[in-house]
Amino acid sequence: MSVTAFDDSERQIWAGRAAAYADTFAELCAHTVPHLLDAAEVGPGVRVLDVGTGPGTVAAAACDRGAKVTAVDAEPSMVELARAAAPTADCRVAVLPALPFGDGEFDAVVGNFVLNHVGRPRSALAELRRVARPDGWVALTIWATPPAPGQALIGRAIQAAGAQRPPHLPPLPPEEDFSRTPAGLTALLESAGLREAYGETLRWNHRVAADEWWSGPAAGVAFTGQLIRSQPPEVRAEIRRFFDEFSGEFADVDGLLTLPHAALLVRARR
Repeated sequence: MSVTAFDDSERQIWAGRAAAYADTFAELCAHTVPHLLDAAEVGPGVRVLDVGTGPGTVAAAACDRGAKVTAVDAEPSMVELARAAAPTADCRVAVLPALPFGDGEFDAVVGNFVLNHVGRPRSALAELRRVARPDGWVALTIWATPPAPGQALIGRAIQAAGAQRPPHLPPLPPEEDFSRTPAGLTALLESAGLREAYGETLRWNHRVAADEWWSGPAAGVAFTGQLIRSQPPEVRAEIRRFFDEFSGEFADVDGLLTLPHAALLVRARR
């Protein structure tokens, strides 16, 4: 299957940025990990595939539960961190929607914030279904839309500064997009042949210093970081100015930001 422009952009966005992600947004994304593993009924002896493992947070947590863990990521620098975080797991480079595993090889397949990084979500889900055993669980998280206030902070600053999306950061094609709601995500799983789909919204507050929160996009992490870096210097300065202004809405008396976030959690059986 050919690589889409969206997929190619994602590979470039994340190339070599594992350490920067681990130092910034990884703690935020770790919040959903226990819920994700519970949804997939991960426990001792369960054969788990962690897709889009990133720095190995999910893989390490699954190993701690006594599971037999295989973890993959499209970015080699992420796989290096995952191997260090989960030394008993089989961590390797692999890219959706073409996984190097046999049909029904895993009892559970999980992906923490991976579906938003693929150009063909339905094809990716069909591949996750393929490698899960009959009656095995597929469990995923993805950011909710519209975003929670804390999640929207950096995006608000980008919009207020009048930043323009460059051509090398294409959106997901409309025919591949889906509603980022529990109902929309469960419908997407069902369209891929999965059954007993159930979705819910997870909400939590992420506490972080403003400079630390800014450091992720400033280092080019994720789509927002690449969008900011693609702007002229004067626009980048305006984005930071608006970020500082809007951050005041979330600041505690001790100077930390309390940022409300929301993610969707869904599970379904093969």
